[in-house]
Amino acid sequence: MKRRTQIEGRTSRRKFLGGAAMAGVAMVAAPKVVRAQGPISMRWQSTWPSKDIFHEFALDFAKKVNDMTGGDLKIEVLPAGAVVPAFGLLDAVSQGTLDGGHGVVVYHYGKQAALALWGSGPGFAMDANMLLAWHKYGGGKELLAKLYESIGANVVSLLYGPMPTQPLGWFKKPVAKPEDLQGLKFRTVGISIDVFTGLGAAVNALPGGEIVAALDRGLIDAAEFNNASSDRVLGFPDVSKICMLQSYHQNAEQFEVLFNKQRYDGLPEQMKAVITNAVEAASADMSWKAIDRYSRDYLEMQTVDKVKFYKTPEAILKKQMEVYDEVVKKKAAENPLFKEILESQIAFAERATRWEQDTVVGRRLAFDHYFGQEGVAKDL
Repeated sequence: MKRRTQIEGRTSRRKFLGGAAMAGVAMVAAPKVVRAQGPISMRWQSTWPSKDIFHEFALDFAKKVNDMTGGDLKIEVLPAGAVVPAFGLLDAVSQGTLDGGHGVVVYHYGKQAALALWGSGPGFAMDANMLLAWHKYGGGKELLAKLYESIGANVVSLLYGPMPTQPLGWFKKPVAKPEDLQGLKFRTVGISIDVFTGLGAAVNALPGGEIVAALDRGLIDAAEFNNASSDRVLGFPDVSKICMLQSYHQNAEQFEVLFNKQRYDGLPEQMKAVITNAVEAASADMSWKAIDRYSRDYLEMQTVDKVKFYKTPEAILKKQMEVYDEVVKKKAAENPLFKEILESQIAFAERATRWEQDTVVGRRLAFDHYFGQEGVAKDL
């Protein structure tokens, strides 16, 4: 009996050691399987000059991906013009000249007019965050993929980063009525080209890095770009001291992350999940950073650069919408996909903006209470 117990004990020990050895092999081998090919490197380009805060946003996104993958994916982001011109990004990524890029959808407007619906116009009373809600949950993502497929773009597009309402632009003198825009040589992009043309301007769609030089040389009379931080660092206050705030020409826009489709499809599923979550993390971080930096530069342009800011008159805002309506009616009649996207946006906007208007309290009353002429914030 004792001998039998000893034999069974040796047998059990051999089984245990054998199982442990197999487990050890699995534990050692697993990391080699995952990292057999080593880190994946990608070369990207943004559509922004290196000094622009938008290029900083592109670098922020890449860093999040690089950090979250533990270095398994390394994205290098070059500034506009390093490989291709800013407006050449879509072709470069689609053809594999670049692995990916950072820009805005409306920069591809020349490929298909419907692409401008992700950034140009009044947004049917939606702000940029609501437009992103439509994109993610209201069918926009699927429509954009369909749109890119229709023009043969070999890309995967991920949108993020809701932008605040953009200024009407920089002028030699304040504009008081729609007629003041007639005959002006003006820079803008997307459907805004059609809107400002309808308002009587002569439009030139220049990339961001070329605008200030064109203003300085008199090649254009006025221009819009995006925000206080970008406008300041690009040098707008050096060539103009008049900026008109608030406009419907680009009320709701966002950034776009582009991947070459083959490069993206070849990534491990877990890495794709990291990228998807990095996009959303970057979206929130960009929004918070924008509030901090834009407000600082807005104040400093007034106190240091001596820029005078004016609110765009309501007459111009109303005229913008009237012209925009005519532009999109015409394009929808000519372009079935444009019409499909337009109808999808309007259906979502009617529901979402009605909820917002009925639910969200206006902040102007609170601003005046705390920071107006008789504001009480100083007494708190």
